[in-house]
Amino acid sequence: MKILHTSDWHIGKVLKGRSRLDEQIAAIANVIDIARQEKPDLILVAGDLHDNAQPSPEATKVVTRALTALRATGADVVAIGGNHDNGAALDALRPWADAAGITLRGRVSDRVEDHVIAGTTRGGERWRCVALPFLSQRYAVRALEMFSLTEAQAQATYADHVSRLLSVFAQEPQAGVVNLIMGHMTVVGGLMGGGEREAHTILGYAVPTSVFPANTHYVALGHLHRAQVMFGPCPVRYSGSPIAIDFGEEENASSVTMVEVSADTTAKARVVPVPVAVPLRTIRGTVEQLAALEVGEAWLRVYVTEPTRAGLREQIQEMFPRALEIRVDPGDLSQKARAVRAGRSAPELFADYLEQRGSTDPHTQALFDRLYDEVSTVS
Repeated sequence: MKILHTSDWHIGKVLKGRSRLDEQIAAIANVIDIARQEKPDLILVAGDLHDNAQPSPEATKVVTRALTALRATGADVVAIGGNHDNGAALDALRPWADAAGITLRGRVSDRVEDHVIAGTTRGGERWRCVALPFLSQRYAVRALEMFSLTEAQAQATYADHVSRLLSVFAQEPQAGVVNLIMGHMTVVGGLMGGGEREAHTILGYAVPTSVFPANTHYVALGHLHRAQVMFGPCPVRYSGSPIAIDFGEEENASSVTMVEVSADTTAKARVVPVPVAVPLRTIRGTVEQLAALEVGEAWLRVYVTEPTRAGLREQIQEMFPRALEIRVDPGDLSQKARAVRAGRSAPELFADYLEQRGSTDPHTQALFDRLYDEVSTVS
């Protein structure tokens, strides 16, 4: 069977106050075109359909129309909620999704059958997919209490909770069936794309690939925006986002993943690039150096490497009308400058900072000195 794996659409994402809805529509239209050309049997959308928990009506319209268009290709479509999605709101759309022939799961429920989706391809191949929406740390124990946890089990780590959920949902894989898992989570060793919500990618939220049963044919993940393969007991991949979400992702290759697999063969995956409508680009230099650059229609983040002065930002904005972020970064903090600062007091460092920023106001320095003295002498 043939599977199209995509995730992290983030429809409704606003970049530095600028709506990118037209670009997002173009990116998803390209995903739909890929689905029409590739003719997959199953399409897996691994979370973060929206960028926030209160999407605009326009963003919701884009998501529902996109899922409908993917279903119209003839493929089965299974989509789950991510950490940016409102899981309850997605579940409220389930009557619509069911009527449209789309499987939509926003939150983890107490019904195992809600998360074990089964189907048969047009060619007669049977498949089974465990669909696990994003599970926040604070709801992990509550979700697992539905399955009669002991007190010791309730005190386990987030990774243990995810592993236990998967063991409940993925138990007894059937012979002659393609066994799949789709989840929205961080796997240990995964490389962040640059625009993820860090609180949900670090510390207690990372799980090892060992949580996935070895007899799983393919694990389709969402959450990290960079397409990548994870080493594990079975094939595990992030599809990445079909559009760069923020400037930290400008070097990522936007794509979807196509997978071919059968009950008796190992999954073979290939990356299919998604054309970029409007690129994101970071440029750096003096005013003279920046003026010599050709930037096209890209959205820009500009670092100006010369001291700040009145009217500098306005000058750069006039030079680059598509600059969404302008930072004056003269590069003072060289290794030599850092060495000079070693061993100096906080008031001395603050005085240096004021001087570098073109301000030597004695009142500001005096206020800092007084506040620093107050906090440093608190017993």
